[in-house]
Amino acid sequence: MNDHTNKELDGENLDETIQYVTIYICDQLFGLQISRVHDVFVPESMTRVPLSRPEVAGVLNLRGRIVTAIDMRRRLGLKPLENVENLMAIGIEFKEESYGLIIDSVGEVLDLSESSKESVPSNLDPRWADIAAGVHRLDSNLMVILDVDRVLGDMVEKISVAA
Repeated sequence: MNDHTNKELDGENLDETIQYVTIYICDQLFGLQISRVHDVFVPESMTRVPLSRPEVAGVLNLRGRIVTAIDMRRRLGLKPLENVENLMAIGIEFKEESYGLIIDSVGEVLDLSESSKESVPSNLDPRWADIAAGVHRLDSNLMVILDVDRVLGDMVEKISVAA
């Protein structure tokens, strides 16, 4: 057997391609593995939740499911978006609950090689680094890979403790 075959048998196929849905938050490009995305939608008729954490924008009904909407700008400690008419949301599941990550905009779907993924650079803005699972250097931009578990993990635990 050659080395290439051995790596495939070990499950280490470095040429594996991963699809990312690209999103923007405060002009920063993020990539979210398409396998984590359930919906892309425009958040409408949100109901505020009294005494909820500041990053919880409210709850909404998405095709019969109650979805907790998370304002990613607030989650990251950024100023609110001035033009809220164009907001988008990415629907995801986390610990068997439905969430909508409210973002500035959705980009395209990119197919990127697993081998081009890099670790989080030490000079990356700490707000981005806190929720990153790595980066991909693209021709004209740095795409931060959004780690849903890191985005929601601490926040969901704090919500559960408060309840």
